[in-house]
Amino acid sequence: MPLTREEIEDVLSRIDLPDGGNLISRDLIRALQIDGSAVRFVIEAPDPEKAARMSAVRDAAESAIRALEGVTEAQVALTAHGSAAKRPAPSLKIGGHPKPQEGPTKPAGVKRILAIGSGKGGVGKSTVSSNLAVALARAGRKVGLLDADIYGPSQPRMMGINRRPASPDGKTIIPLKAHGVTLMSIGFMLEERKAVVWRGPMLMGALQQMLGQVEWGELDVLIVDLPPGTGDVQLTLCTKSELTGAIVVSTPQDVALIDARKALDMFATLKTPVLGLIENMSVFHCPQCGYEAHIFGQGGVAKEAADLGVPLLGALPIDLDTRLSGDAGTPVATTDSPMAQAYARIAEGLIKGGMA
Repeated sequence: MPLTREEIEDVLSRIDLPDGGNLISRDLIRALQIDGSAVRFVIEAPDPEKAARMSAVRDAAESAIRALEGVTEAQVALTAHGSAAKRPAPSLKIGGHPKPQEGPTKPAGVKRILAIGSGKGGVGKSTVSSNLAVALARAGRKVGLLDADIYGPSQPRMMGINRRPASPDGKTIIPLKAHGVTLMSIGFMLEERKAVVWRGPMLMGALQQMLGQVEWGELDVLIVDLPPGTGDVQLTLCTKSELTGAIVVSTPQDVALIDARKALDMFATLKTPVLGLIENMSVFHCPQCGYEAHIFGQGGVAKEAADLGVPLLGALPIDLDTRLSGDAGTPVATTDSPMAQAYARIAEGLIKGGMA
């Protein structure tokens, strides 16, 4: 029976660290590869100082993997976050014209791809994407999050991580991890204030790279945070990828719903199943007096879902903690708050429905 990632991670979860936790609970394993009977991976310490004290941990991990039945070779490298600043940036270029492909594809090891879209900007699509990814990870799913909003990538800030991914050969991209989610964003490759000034073919090439060249590993679901609207990125994803389906986010106001209907029509035109709608900013509960205000209207998304015959996956209120958590890089879904529970219910519904 071939070795599995689960077997390797089970062994590594028993390797304790000097300052508490283990290699898996502290999320220190990178670039895990199983090539027949050979196992290779990187232990990435939080900083060079801690890496200097972890040679015994590296040796213990290598010995434990070698002891597994069926393993003939184990190679374990030890590196650190801080050391990345001392190394030259990988010779990796993102963007350029897309390469021809015969038909829709899916990254190796990825079971499902869910696109999170919206008709217009400002409805909280990226906030929903990051929190839903975290909620699914907390529910036990192996989750990836691809920030495909090329012109306005916000996941580096929302997920609290912003450093350049490694590229051992200038082609393969090793994604980053945060809050139990595997991440890739064009924002990792650019300075935060740097604008992306590209035409359509460059966008399509970048999306193709982030789907096909990233070592996503074994994932139950890859969530793709789309840009607003119905442009090149959406067209490329729907026609060149094996999408499980799409989820559309909208506020209940009429102006947002006008554009949400265009996104729904686009997915129908491209024969991408719409798995459901999420109503964001549905209501505001005053924390002082308890007064309930429907600032953006009431029930518009629920009615649209009913008219289309698709599920209303959830209704999320306007919440200050959600905004503060996103700005701080710690999604509200990482907490035990009522908002985290709301995202957990949406994640549970997707899992029960076989969508994640």
